[in-house]
Amino acid sequence: MTHDNTLEVQSKPWALVTGASAGIGAEFCRQLAAQGYQLVLVARRADRLQAIADELRRAFDTRSLIITADLSRKDASEAIVGRLAQENIDVEYLVNNAGYGLPGSFHIPDWQQHADFIQVMMTAVCELTWRLLPGMHQRGRGFIVNVASIAGLLSPTAGHTLYAASKAFLIKFSQSLALENLQTGVKVCALCPGFTYSEFHDVNGTREMISKLPGFLWLQASDVVAATLRTMSAEKVRTVLIPGGQYKTIEFIERHLPWLAAMLARRTARHFRKTD
Repeated sequence: MTHDNTLEVQSKPWALVTGASAGIGAEFCRQLAAQGYQLVLVARRADRLQAIADELRRAFDTRSLIITADLSRKDASEAIVGRLAQENIDVEYLVNNAGYGLPGSFHIPDWQQHADFIQVMMTAVCELTWRLLPGMHQRGRGFIVNVASIAGLLSPTAGHTLYAASKAFLIKFSQSLALENLQTGVKVCALCPGFTYSEFHDVNGTREMISKLPGFLWLQASDVVAATLRTMSAEKVRTVLIPGGQYKTIEFIERHLPWLAAMLARRTARHFRKTD
């Protein structure tokens, strides 16, 4: 007698991860698959998404749906949710991870580059959340992780002008959304990692600069994601999660000794912030 696992597969919950092709996004896919989730993989590079899907199938026998999408397009979020409806997929776990840095002083990139950045880093996050949240309410269960950054909590620096601002927005958005959903069964968290090994700095052209930072500042994507999933599984979720003791210490200094934090930020920013 053979075992028909069709019903078992259909009953497994779905998670959707944007920016799923590398770094923290890919690690979310691995660890969510290990917890029994089926994955909706969203990013621009179809070949990289297929590689992740193949890896998840081999390691966890996980079913994946690949959606290639450019979140800088204004119709991307609506198209993603339309595809989910076609596939009859209800998303229980949403990870808004897609993002990048736009190096240089604010006046140097043309406005379209800034507009695309705002669309990806803020507007797409809000719209995708807005479109998926009602289904979570209806089912009485859901998880939303918005990948922000420690930069959104620290003193501003010159260069990469919109990056910290966009992350501060995600933090406040997540905090308000969490309060709105205290009685709905939906848990919300703003993940605020520091420097994490990924392709992020290769994409924005700051790898050479960033490599000058001391080793103790670097986090592993696997540790960042594991800490997040532990937090989200707790009965009471920390709405703002800062992985790594070193970054908890830095954030403590920011809150209690802001003058010192501002001085340290100015001194160290030249190592990882392009201003020209």
